[in-house]
Amino acid sequence: MDLSELDHPAFRTAAGMLAGYGLVLLVMTVLLFLIPYAIFAAL
Repeated sequence: MDLSELDHPAFRTAAGMLAGYGLVLLVMTVLLFLIPYAIFAAL
């Protein structure tokens, strides 16, 4: 398999989708778990 095959738009779209989902999951984890934990730990 040649690496030039991975330059197809479908692979770039899949990589962008995975990066987007990862970013959304990271933001949701921070908002739903880390911020409340920090608030209750400070009390």
